[in-house]
Amino acid sequence: YHNYVFVFLKVDTCSSDLNNKSQEASVRKLFGSSSILLTLELKRIRPQLRGNLVIQDKANTHYQAGKEAVIQLQFERAVTYFSKAITLQPEQTQLYVQRAEMYLQLCDFKSAALDYKHACYLEPQTKTHFHRLAFIYYLQGECLCDQGMFLDALESFAKATELKPSFKPYHMRSLACLAALHRYSDCIRLVSNWLKTDTPSADLFTLRARLYQQLNQGALCYYDLKAALRLNPCCAAALSLLKEVEEAAECSRQQAVSKAVEGELTDALGKITTALEKHPEKPQYYLFRGILYRRQKDFIAALEDLVLAVELNDAGAEGSKTEKPDNSKGLKEDAKVQLVLTYNDFAVHCFCQGFYSEAIMLLTKAIHEQRDESGLFINRGDCFFKQEEWLFALADYQQAEELDPQNSSVWVRLAIIHNTLGLHSFDSLNFQEAADKFSIAIKYNPGVAQYYGNRAKAHISMHNMEEAKLDAISAVILGPTNEELVVLLLRLFPGCSLSDVISSATAQKVKAQMMERTQRWKLAGCPASRLSDKLQRMARQSDTDSLSETASLRSLSIDNVETKPKPCVSSQDLLISKEQGCSLHTLEVLCCLNQVNQALKKVLHQRQSLYHMGPRLSPPHPTDAPEPTFSAAKPPYAWRTFRSLGLNC
Repeated sequence: YHNYVFVFLKVDTCSSDLNNKSQEASVRKLFGSSSILLTLELKRIRPQLRGNLVIQDKANTHYQAGKEAVIQLQFERAVTYFSKAITLQPEQTQLYVQRAEMYLQLCDFKSAALDYKHACYLEPQTKTHFHRLAFIYYLQGECLCDQGMFLDALESFAKATELKPSFKPYHMRSLACLAALHRYSDCIRLVSNWLKTDTPSADLFTLRARLYQQLNQGALCYYDLKAALRLNPCCAAALSLLKEVEEAAECSRQQAVSKAVEGELTDALGKITTALEKHPEKPQYYLFRGILYRRQKDFIAALEDLVLAVELNDAGAEGSKTEKPDNSKGLKEDAKVQLVLTYNDFAVHCFCQGFYSEAIMLLTKAIHEQRDESGLFINRGDCFFKQEEWLFALADYQQAEELDPQNSSVWVRLAIIHNTLGLHSFDSLNFQEAADKFSIAIKYNPGVAQYYGNRAKAHISMHNMEEAKLDAISAVILGPTNEELVVLLLRLFPGCSLSDVISSATAQKVKAQMMERTQRWKLAGCPASRLSDKLQRMARQSDTDSLSETASLRSLSIDNVETKPKPCVSSQDLLISKEQGCSLHTLEVLCCLNQVNQALKKVLHQRQSLYHMGPRLSPPHPTDAPEPTFSAAKPPYAWRTFRSLGLNC
């Protein structure tokens, strides 16, 4: 049985093999050698081929060939081999790096940057690739700079800076490109950021100072140079640039002096402002500009500059090594003198505009700076008089008299104020007090008829007829055209004519006494207020003599500017108006008329001739009257007074 089964299985196996062979032969007969339609049973099992090993081996072959080309300096062939290797193995970072280096040797910075970008993408943790990419951008920027393509170069340097922000040379090259493009504001912003983030250095401050100089921002340039020298006093670049800036400032100052001497104050102001922009810590420049502002009646700006000059001088901005202590002290005194003059001129301007309270405030500040100047008390007394503050006005006039006892201008004002107080006492029926006030007024100014007439009325009210007659005779002698005084005299001498009274022995005696008294009064007083010793020294020198010892500056003396300020209504006109009983409005009209007359005279003297022969390319500059030069024989400086006192008794 077993043998039978074995034979059967063997026969069955042989029959299946024959069937498979016949089936395979039939398929091959139909489809040839193609095995696509073969069943799994008919397909023969082939050994697997390792394709990745083949690709790797081929890529390695190209890589080695590329390295051999590099050794032979055949960079283009090397690029070809590395490109083939990258095609086979695009994930290999080293292949991109090698090809990028070959591109770099061929100066193809754009392709080199692309390869290093790919390498950075494949290995973002490797910082070397980023730094190398930054260097490629730097080289590209340098080449673009050499070609004058600064904007493209700036873009390359900016990319390099982003990849390696801690490397200063990349920032510096960006700064150089911005400077070449004249974008100095961006340069300053960049340097300022460095000063904030990094440790400040003298070189950075000097660099920013040069950038400020390019933008004509002299003050900021100066302050940066000072900061650089504080960090490094021996910084050669900062010292050289500071010397250049100071020389330019001094040149501008000299030009300002020349313009001021020629009378072109506006141009002089522009030049000295330029000097101050370049050297903003020079007190002499502020003093000079303050003087120019005062001469142009820009008093607020003048006060600011003069105060700043004093403060800078006190702070020792120039230092004891560069400036002698005596010069510093003299500069401070000159600045204070100019400050007092500016306060006074500003007060005069306010007085003319009717701002008496402001004028009083300014004069009070001036008196605080210069307590020994009588003119300041006179002007403040005038302001008090306009405000009808009689006692304050009297106190200021008395203080002025103590400082300058021989000043007839003070005497005139004291006479007016006592006459005014006497009138108030007379209206209050205090006749004896009124008579005393009128007597004081006559003592200070014996040549005013109205004072005698007022005292005569006071004596009549007190029934002192003899004194009243003598005062009436004196009043008529001084003011024969005053009808009110004539009527008063005839009332005291009933039944007598005016000629009889005037020709009487008593009248002749009174006239002789009065002439003697008036002559003695004229000889005792000086016509104008005198300056104090400090102001006299300032008058003999120059408004800007403290700025320089040059002869050109001495021509800018106070005497040349305002030697004798002429008021619109003189003291004599004021007295005449008082005698005639003129009102304040009349005095203002006289003031305006005098101003108009002076303006007309100036126009007539400076008019151009209508007769002309030859071409005229530009109209000639009108020549001003030559300013008088100072001499030792000139009268002392007259303190500036108000154009009109506006006093009405």
